[in-house]
Amino acid sequence: MPSAVRTPLDVAADLLGRLRDTTTEPRADLQLDALTLAVAADLPVLLWGEPGIGKTAALQQLAASLGLPLTTVIASVHEPSDFSGLPVVGADPAVQGVPMAPPDWAVRIVQQGRGLLFLDELSTAPPAVQAALLRLVLERRVGALRLPPGVRIVAAANPRSSAADGWELSPPLANRFVHLQWRHDHDVVVRGLGGTWPRPALPELDPALAAGAVAYARRAVCGFLTGRPALVHQLPAGELRRGGPWPSPRSWEMALSLTAFATAAGASREVLSMLVRGTVGDGPGLELLAFLDRMDLPDPETVLADPAAAALPERGDLRGMVLDGVVEAVRKRPERGRWDAAWAVLVRALETGPPDLVVAPAGALAALRRDDWDVPAAIDRLAGAVAVSRRADRAGARVAVASGR
Repeated sequence: MPSAVRTPLDVAADLLGRLRDTTTEPRADLQLDALTLAVAADLPVLLWGEPGIGKTAALQQLAASLGLPLTTVIASVHEPSDFSGLPVVGADPAVQGVPMAPPDWAVRIVQQGRGLLFLDELSTAPPAVQAALLRLVLERRVGALRLPPGVRIVAAANPRSSAADGWELSPPLANRFVHLQWRHDHDVVVRGLGGTWPRPALPELDPALAAGAVAYARRAVCGFLTGRPALVHQLPAGELRRGGPWPSPRSWEMALSLTAFATAAGASREVLSMLVRGTVGDGPGLELLAFLDRMDLPDPETVLADPAAAALPERGDLRGMVLDGVVEAVRKRPERGRWDAAWAVLVRALETGPPDLVVAPAGALAALRRDDWDVPAAIDRLAGAVAVSRRADRAGARVAVASGR
């Protein structure tokens, strides 16, 4: 039997298939880690980025990796009724009312029972459409339908400067999203064009950490807002900033959820920073992260009680805070045994970290000595490091003066 004659379009289709035949690989990517963590927490995510940098492709990869049907809705080409529903008059409206019929895409999602709803071009949707999206994003309702719990919502938007007929996002809609700045990675793009893209995956949550993670997140957010009540709700003054992340009770609740999920997943501080700042804004987010750092520090009294077992942070700024806290604890309750214990802590810091970090605490601790307190032997071990550090400081000062001339 003669073989079928292949047309030029058949050959073209074969070539297109080869071009689309790509694979994925596990790859460390902070953007994807932040996105998948927010998706796992069932929070709506909004990806901000310039046109053509791969926001849509990332969502397609995410849906494929999670095995979720992807439904893409271009917000700017829809009417408000496409999200709020069209009224359908029945046989007896006075008895049955007038139900709001949902669009076909919402019906398909409900029939599937799960999926990834991608709201694209959000910043080109006019204000009336944005208002209609409020109920969809927050309550997961489209007309008379409620989306199933297995549906996740991710949106994408271009900055107004690069969006076609762009609008600023309304404050009520912006405050319902976790905002992530999406940027292209040169290595990811080059490797992807070669046929291998990064594979998104949901974070592995440790069930043993779940209860502790929730308690930790609640203690962190509540403790922070207790000391910073003005940040509970702070609507930005400028229209541009109102279309991004800003603090409100709703966004703090999202920040709490993300902190709990990040803790249970063992996520990096960089990922948590992206998520928290994308929820309550850069300023409040960075303040919360600094508060978390202080929460994670060991109690000075615990350190003084057993200096040999003290777990000092690796980061220099955090280690310095612990040493300063130990000295301050001795200052508040100056006793010979506590003073000696503090010197033992400084020796441990010298043995396990940079020597320059003990210089200032050592000077402050020495100033607390009472006349009847003998100089501990530990001071001899610190004297060399302090002397070297001071000589280095004086040499650096001389170089700076000479350079200034």
